[in-house]
Amino acid sequence: MGAATSDKQRADVAKRRIKEFGQCRFDLVSLGEVMLRFDPGEERIHTTRSFRVSEGGGEYNVARGLRRCFAMRTSVVTALVDNPVGRLLEDLMLQGGVDLSHLIWVPDDGVGKNARNGVNFTERGFGPRGGVGCSDRAHTAVSQMRPTDVDWDELFAQGVRWLHTGGIFAALSDSCAETARVAMEAARRHGACVSYDLNYRPSLWRESGGMARAQEVNRELVPLVDVLFGNEEDFRAALGFELDGVDESYRDLPLQAFRQMIAQVVKTYSELSTVATTLRTAHSASCNGWGAICYHDGEFYEVAQRDVAILDRVGGGDSFASGFIYGLLSGASPQWALECGVAHGALAMTTPGDTTMARLHEVKALIEGKGARIAR
Repeated sequence: MGAATSDKQRADVAKRRIKEFGQCRFDLVSLGEVMLRFDPGEERIHTTRSFRVSEGGGEYNVARGLRRCFAMRTSVVTALVDNPVGRLLEDLMLQGGVDLSHLIWVPDDGVGKNARNGVNFTERGFGPRGGVGCSDRAHTAVSQMRPTDVDWDELFAQGVRWLHTGGIFAALSDSCAETARVAMEAARRHGACVSYDLNYRPSLWRESGGMARAQEVNRELVPLVDVLFGNEEDFRAALGFELDGVDESYRDLPLQAFRQMIAQVVKTYSELSTVATTLRTAHSASCNGWGAICYHDGEFYEVAQRDVAILDRVGGGDSFASGFIYGLLSGASPQWALECGVAHGALAMTTPGDTTMARLHEVKALIEGKGARIAR
């Protein structure tokens, strides 16, 4: 499909790629790294004497959100070292309800010289003190994944409606980027919709070529994508789009600027049926303006920002993505899907950890504008 693809053709592509509910084994399969998160609660990483642990990862969080909040059937393709830390992550994921039949176990060498499980220390932040993330993920098992580690045609032949992966997984190594490409190509061959979250993280690209390498990798992968998630920094840093008259911080962009940037992305990548981004204004670590905008099948849809109280902002974007995907998978209107993503992301940021603790009835209540009175 060329750059001149019509809006009707885009809509046909999107409809053809979302299979009917019930005809597939999985509603969504995610591909990415799952790390053990250490949360010091109200303390700081460098002063605490205890941590709460949970699992998390950009791509996995979407699959877990769809399973736990929206009762979708999901699976994750990832790799872990077979040691007590890996088994703890497995136990946490089992509690999340995501299918683990495609989890790859890597032998433990005793010291983590050949492969390790990733860990991530995360401060939530409060008021004027922003959140802090400190990850230790070098030489992890998943960073060494290769395309041939999974029989992708066999996986998608089981019946998969949607594949989700993203720029965090692709940044881990050249082999991960290649694995993402092969998985996305297989998904398209089998008629599954493909979504990709750009999720640009400077720290992940620093040693492998920085922004230039990130753009090189992502420009190769985005032509295989149907639904693209990203924010203004992602479009600039991960794909190289610029807006005239806007400084490098890209802070407080007017809504029209978001429309212009999304329009540039859609014009360049004609296979895209949908581009969605959250709108966030960080008044403080504890209070953010929160909304969203998306392009879908030739039309723009918006949810205006409103201030939301934040307990833990990490994973809010992933929960937005899972809510938005749920809307599209369930056949709802693009506007409702966008409102579902915004509501789910807002609720996820009221609880600790990367993953959602929200229930579907709570999401629907927030969409309908119901208050936060105690339920009893």
